[in-house]
Amino acid sequence: MQASSIRDARRAKRHGMQAAGVLLAVIGTAALAGPAAHQAGRPRAILAEAAARVPQMVAPAQAEQLVWRGADIDGDGQSDFANPTGHATRKTDAYGCGEFGASRDGGARPHEGVDFIADAGQRLVAPISGYVTKIGFAYPGDSTLKFVEISNPALRYAARVFYIDPQVVVGQAVHLGQTIGLHHTLEQKYPGGMTDHVHLEIIDTRGERIDATRLITARYELVAEPPRG
Repeated sequence: MQASSIRDARRAKRHGMQAAGVLLAVIGTAALAGPAAHQAGRPRAILAEAAARVPQMVAPAQAEQLVWRGADIDGDGQSDFANPTGHATRKTDAYGCGEFGASRDGGARPHEGVDFIADAGQRLVAPISGYVTKIGFAYPGDSTLKFVEISNPALRYAARVFYIDPQVVVGQAVHLGQTIGLHHTLEQKYPGGMTDHVHLEIIDTRGERIDATRLITARYELVAEPPRG
């Protein structure tokens, strides 16, 4: 049994014992109510009260959710980076792997960014605060697929978000998490098996590309599921 399953089982057992304790305590109250209370039907009312209280002792259903956290570079206690799509990274598909440094062009060059899975047309957010310093084309001669570059002189980093229909302009100030455009699907460019995604490049002051997953990390956190029905 996995560790998470063991924790869930223990939690359920603990809440079950608490609920049973409430029920027994109320039954004991009914037993001590005396003959007059029995004649008046009070124990039945007490048991009904117990039945209403027991479900409240049961833990709500919980699920694990993938949460992305950005590194705090300037030490102000706030994240300085964000996942532009909020989704997981692209793994290996018919066209290759989306990880940083993965092989491209038959091993002739490494992948210089990290691919984050995207839904066609979804909003994309700024992975870093700063100024829009460039809007360009992802591929020469192809005006449909663009990228937005955001530079932050204070942090001394820049970020490029590829495969976007921009909703910002060069020179505009943007803040972390602000919508900067919509995802442009890759279905026509790469038909037959490429996972729709955003290509994110993080660039330092030397012009070197950095693995974005070193600055934007993921972990699973428990969240309460909404009630059903």
